[in-house]
Amino acid sequence: MNRHAMTYLDNRLAPLARGLARLTLPLALGLGLGMSLAACQQQGQQAERPPLEGASIGGPFTLEDKNGKTVTWDQFKGKWRIVYFGYTFCPDACPLDVQAMMRGFNQFAGERPDLAAKVQPIFISIDPERDTPKVVGEWTAAFGPRLLGLTGTPEQVKQAADAFAAYYKRGDDTPGGYLMDHSRVAYLMDPDGKPIAMLLPVDHGPPAPAVAAELAKWVK
Repeated sequence: MNRHAMTYLDNRLAPLARGLARLTLPLALGLGLGMSLAACQQQGQQAERPPLEGASIGGPFTLEDKNGKTVTWDQFKGKWRIVYFGYTFCPDACPLDVQAMMRGFNQFAGERPDLAAKVQPIFISIDPERDTPKVVGEWTAAFGPRLLGLTGTPEQVKQAADAFAAYYKRGDDTPGGYLMDHSRVAYLMDPDGKPIAMLLPVDHGPPAPAVAAELAKWVK
């Protein structure tokens, strides 16, 4: 993820960080003392809060699947969702990210098929000029039947990307065609469509096992 993409994502998450920073030291100390006793009483069983809880990520969109059928964000209500924005002509980043994402998902599915059945992995193209429904469908099929590929008009793609704080920009033309500059994040969204955690990028261990571990941690 380049500097521009990181800045864009940081700006979207900044309100959450500022809200946490508004706790004054006395209040924080008081809360800490009060909560320490409760934590002892609960013997460490208190659930961890989702890292993206309250972040302004996610929202309605209208796109198309490989058959040209209209797909909306609301259709996934009740399902956990993994959302990644990329493009099929990407020479390296997207194939590596999506491979790690789906290998991690498949590992999770092998361990907990009942919970994996509640999860829908989604790939959304940020290159509608070249990524037709057919092209996206063929590309996502290479990563397994569970990955749903979506595309749309430039306006529809922009609406979806803006809702999910996904940065993208067309790069310079090259002899092999233009590239797209874009953020590289896989969001885990809960059944109500609220952001829970980032499955990618990971900062520890091999990507696929890390993705599987995050899914096991949050999907219930």
